[in-house]
Amino acid sequence: MDLLKLGALELGQKIKDKEISVHDATSAMLDKIQADGDIYNAYISVFKDEALKSADEIQAKIDSGELTSPLAGVPMAIKDNICTKDMLTTCGSKMLYNFKPPYNAGVVEKLNKAGAVILGKLNMDEFAMGSTSETSYYGVTKNPWNTNHVPGGSSGGAAVAVAANEAYYTLGSDTGGSIRQPCSYCGVTGMKPTYGSVSRYGLVAYASSLDQIGPVGNSAKDIAAVLDIITGKDKRDSTSVECDCGNALASLTGDIQGLRIGIPTDYFGSGLDNEVKEKVMAAAKTFESLGAVIEEFPMPIVEYCVPAYYIIACAEAGSNLSRYDGIKYGYRAENYDDLYDLYLKSRSEGFGMEVKRRIMLGNFVLSSGYYDAYYTKALRVKALIKKAFDDAFQKYDVILGPVAPTTAPRIGESLCEPLKMYLSDIYTVSVNLAGLPGLTAPCGFDSNNMPIGFQLIGKPFGENTLLNAAHAYQLSTDFHTKKPEGGKNA
Repeated sequence: MDLLKLGALELGQKIKDKEISVHDATSAMLDKIQADGDIYNAYISVFKDEALKSADEIQAKIDSGELTSPLAGVPMAIKDNICTKDMLTTCGSKMLYNFKPPYNAGVVEKLNKAGAVILGKLNMDEFAMGSTSETSYYGVTKNPWNTNHVPGGSSGGAAVAVAANEAYYTLGSDTGGSIRQPCSYCGVTGMKPTYGSVSRYGLVAYASSLDQIGPVGNSAKDIAAVLDIITGKDKRDSTSVECDCGNALASLTGDIQGLRIGIPTDYFGSGLDNEVKEKVMAAAKTFESLGAVIEEFPMPIVEYCVPAYYIIACAEAGSNLSRYDGIKYGYRAENYDDLYDLYLKSRSEGFGMEVKRRIMLGNFVLSSGYYDAYYTKALRVKALIKKAFDDAFQKYDVILGPVAPTTAPRIGESLCEPLKMYLSDIYTVSVNLAGLPGLTAPCGFDSNNMPIGFQLIGKPFGENTLLNAAHAYQLSTDFHTKKPEGGKNA
């Protein structure tokens, strides 16, 4: 039996049935991570000793009946902007090269309570700012389908670890597509939950009104099980809410008869690669064959999503990242003349170029004379985007579209043209601006054998509807079972 090829729920069941021990499963995964070395560079930190110790403790609790979660004992990994107590949490930045939080994030507490084995922390774009996982201080993460290509970002490590069998499932964060886009590029399944349904306590902030933690796995069924663990109100997060969004796994009937799926025609205009369009429309046909009702409709507001998103996100980033000053924690410049010089040198040396670019843009749009021209206007557009989705959901249960205009670009292409990288988020940022749930699942490959995914967008707290639709699709197709063969270069 190849332990690495099992799904998270499959492994959890075998552990429960005593066919596999937690220690053996953890050892197998750690061996795979070590064998891969820096081929993919999915991990920043691997907690080998802690993971093996945790595996033995969890096994004892499973044997005693104390742990009953379907994912108890299953090894997983966490994006490096989610706090883990006394374990390095760097956000992929030199600025936090030595930061060990004194507390766990809310989602980590819930994972520990459910019996998760945490293997390590995953590579990412610095402070989650990027769409390619190339801006990390700890090196570029590479797509396991082709190591000359990016895995997407900013949760590139989270998607790569699942695709390359270096974790059974992972947690990432999604500010404008940071879970969904890398999942599409790497051929795995991922979800950005409704804003407020999952605690952000312990998530290092990029843009507080847009950030959301979510799961990445091999199938809709696996991420439904993860979602059941991490959702729920947290009194330490004022934006988290009480919601009727549990029991995701139990809701997976696979029956989508009569499900109304809308397809925005504006998602399929110029700029969308023909192969991506073809595979997403083929997925629509599959949904239709399963009993869903498919209808196209206009949604012209989409062209304003990217500029509105980057104005709002960068404004919030400029504010959130002002705390990194070289005084309280994190990187401090060695040579400086006075307090101002300490601030200047610590931030200049501690932050990478993409982070600096976004801080400057954020400070610009919030500055006197430009606040109303840019930031206030962007907030108005955000409200219009939310209204456009509200209107669409009067008629449709789910919205279907592409995740990104193309498959994964080559390493170096996007960083040379930042505007091109920003435009790759055109289909994903609206979900964060409107606070909606979004799910990505694989639906095929292009002519270069690079994965293509579709995106399902749901009503607020409509995660179960999205998961059931994706589950129905995956019962009828096998794209989600495909795995890369060693990252062949091309």
